Formats: sequence, C-alpha cells, structure tokens
Amino acid sequence: MLDQTRAPLYEALKEFNQKRVVPFDVPGHKRGRGNPELTEFLGQQVMNIDVNSMKPLDNLNHPSSVIKEAESLAAEAFGAHHAFFMVNGTTSAVQAMVFATVKRGDKIILPRNVHRSVLNALVLCGAVPVYINPEMNKRLGISLGMSIKSVAQAIEENPDAKAIFVNNPTYYGICSDLESIVKLAHEADMYVLADEAHGTHLYFGENLPQSALAAGCDMAAVSMHKSGGSLTQSSILLINDKVNPDYMRQVINLTSTTSASYLLLSSLDLSRKHMAINGKEIMERVVDLVKYARDEVNEIGDYWAIGSELVDGDAVFAFDDTKLTINTLDIGLAGIEVYDLLRDEYDIQMELGDIANILAYVSIGDRKSDLERLVSALVDIRRRYKKDKTGMWTQEYVNPDVVFTPQDAFYGEKEAVSIDDSIGRVCTEFVMAYPPGIPILAPGERITKDIIDYIVYAKEKGCLITGTEDLEVKKLNVLKERRVYGG
Repeated sequence: MLDQTRAPLYEALKEFNQKRVVPFDVPGHKRGRGNPELTEFLGQQVMNIDVNSMKPLDNLNHPSSVIKEAESLAAEAFGAHHAFFMVNGTTSAVQAMVFATVKRGDKIILPRNVHRSVLNALVLCGAVPVYINPEMNKRLGISLGMSIKSVAQAIEENPDAKAIFVNNPTYYGICSDLESIVKLAHEADMYVLADEAHGTHLYFGENLPQSALAAGCDMAAVSMHKSGGSLTQSSILLINDKVNPDYMRQVINLTSTTSASYLLLSSLDLSRKHMAINGKEIMERVVDLVKYARDEVNEIGDYWAIGSELVDGDAVFAFDDTKLTINTLDIGLAGIEVYDLLRDEYDIQMELGDIANILAYVSIGDRKSDLERLVSALVDIRRRYKKDKTGMWTQEYVNPDVVFTPQDAFYGEKEAVSIDDSIGRVCTEFVMAYPPGIPILAPGERITKDIIDYIVYAKEKGCLITGTEDLEVKKLNVLKERRVYGG
C-alpha cells in the first residue's frame, strides 16, 4: 500500500519554489517578471510554478522520479495497473486508447453517440467504425447505453474487430452493463476501451455505478478536472495489466506536448490525494445534494429531473445519481432556451442545454445554496415563460448511414455546398452541438433531410453548432464525386 497522503510532484514543486533559481530556460515570462499584467491577473504563485521540465521536477514524456511516483499513487487510488497523467485533455487519452489498439483497416465496435474525440482518432488512424445505434428514450430525446443483444450481434457479425468502445457513463448519467460487455469482448479476444470523461467519481464513491476498471475494461480515460477537482484540461489514462505500459507511453507521446504544464500536473497530484483520502465522504455529499435538487425540481411541475426510474437492466443498466439532467419540454421550451435564460437572466451557468434538456454538473465544489438558487430560477422561468409545447422536437440522435470510413471521407476531394443542396451527399466534416460534442454528422456519413431539419431546428433554438469549416453552418463540405449511394 502506498501513502495516499503524499503528493510527490506537488512537494517537489514547493521545494523548488523555495529556492532562488535563476531561470535561463523557458517559459520566457521568467517567473512572471516579463509579463506584469499577466502576473497581476493570475498571481505570483501561479507564475512561479509555471516552469519547464528539469531533473528535480522530472519529465512527463519519460518519467523517472516525482511524476513516476505521482502516477503510481494515482494507479493505486483508481485500482489500475498503471496511470498516465494527461495534459492535453481527455481527448488525448481517448485517442491514445484508440491508437494503441487499432490501425488503418482494423474494425472497432462503438456506440454512435461517442464524443467527437473518438471519431477524430478514426480520421487520423484509418480504423473502420462498426456502429451500434444506441437505444433511445423518445420522451427525453436522449440516447441511452448499448444493449447486450446489440453488442453480441456486433461481435458475431464482426469477429475480426480489435476493440469495443464504451461510454461510462454518458453525459446524462446512463451506464451500460459493462461487466457483460467485457465478458463478451474478452471471449472474442477484443479490448474494451472506456470513455469515463464523466465518471472519475465512480472510483471513489459508494452505491454508484461500477467503474470501468472494476468491471474489467482494459483502458479508461477519466476527466479528473470534471468531477475530481483538478484544473481544466488535466486528465488521467488508466490501463489494466493486459496492456503494455511502456508501449502505451510511446503511443501517448505521439501526440502529447513536450512542454507539459506543471500547473496541470500538480493539480492532478493534489486532486488524486484529495479524492483518495476524502472521496467517499465527498461523493456521498454530492449524491445527497443532487437528490435534494432532483426532488425539488420534480415538485415544481412540468419539469422532469431524471433518476434511477430509467434503469431497465439493459440499455440503462445503471444510473449515475450525481447527474442532474432536467427535461424541459413540458414547459414549451427547448433545453437550450432554458439554458440561455438561466445564464442571461439569473446568472446561472449550466453545463449544457440541448433541444430537450438541461444538465447541471454537480461536484465537489457545489453548495446547497447554489442548488436552491437553481430551483428558484426554474420556478420563475416556468411562471414567466411556459407556453404550448406543440411542435417541440425531442429527438437528439439520428441513425447514421455510413458510406465511407471517417479517414477516407475527411481526406477525400471535397466541395462546399449549401446546407439544402447537401441532402444525399456524403459529409466530409463534423457537425455537432457542443456541448455535448456528440456528432450529428461525421465524415463518411450520408446527409439526409432528417439530419438537415435537425440542424436547422437546433440552430433556431440557439444551440452552438460546431465542427464545420463554415462557422455559420450555411454550407457543408461534401465529397466532390457525385454518385448515388444507395437508398
């Protein structure tokens, strides 16, 4: 057992900061002296520890001392064989998992409601996606988890696939039956990769859905900065003993910066310490806060704060009780409209608003008084803005028609056409509402009228549509060659 009260990287930085080292290295601000306005804004302490890799502070790309110790502590805290500190966000951890398991032409089984980082990885490496269309809850307008029947069918039809990718949980707190998926995958000699961007806390709380590593997944990417309390952009990649950590480090270094931020690294070290020591108590408090808010919201009328009533043992195998997702359709407003009202009129910033829901991300820094303020604002919005819900859309997911691999489409010869003229063509770029960052269209997929109607509706309601070369999303890039692609 390692001493989880230690934070070796943080301790080394503190010791270094007490010395009067003359900096003839980067960064060029030289402990803040070269940029007084930035130093005044961020504070002298931040500038003092914004340093470069050096022997006393180790090197993230080839750790041998304090970073290596810190990663070992993290591995033990998360129950992993090895942990890697990531400073390029969970995007880089997700992509490293993909790069380590599949190459051009290899198949990877995945739900279509993955984050764009997964599909970006397929653009880069050339692997072939085998999509499992997730189950849908039509009232909520959200995609759920993967049913075991769908996973088994995908494995049977694609026995040559190298890996299966899962979300644990989804943005909305939905969890699939990971243990059963792992069992099916491993029997077929496939790796299981988990996007746990929204599941860091699962490793530390009790009576929460099972974490990916505990369920037997081979790798998991966790956003420590989301529910673990570290700085934005800092994450951890976890692997089990089936994965070679030395090779994994090489894969990570293909895209990782060689100038890792010690602000981010030390925040990972200290947040791991905090969660390892206090995580059980912290997550118990978070669950209690969300339960209070969920009950209060459901007492208002017309809103639906979803919970464990969705669990069906399959596509919703479990529900993450720390998630506060609120359906707004019965007050006649899209989620994004309530999201905008909360920010603009009540100074409340939600995590996301889609066409049917809003999501409050409740974690270790929230207070009951904050949730009381949210509930009061929702009461007021219902009183002031409720209207007839006729004509409201609910569906946030449209089944894709995949024509080419993401890589072939993205790098193919393309042309820009008006959004109306794009129907029937093959898209060569991403189109998504962010957050949550799940593509409505990905490279290689046929554009249909249903998809265009959805994009237009989402824009009208105020969703931020991203991923396209045309920032106004009036045009889409499509493959230049005109062909009939079936159907």
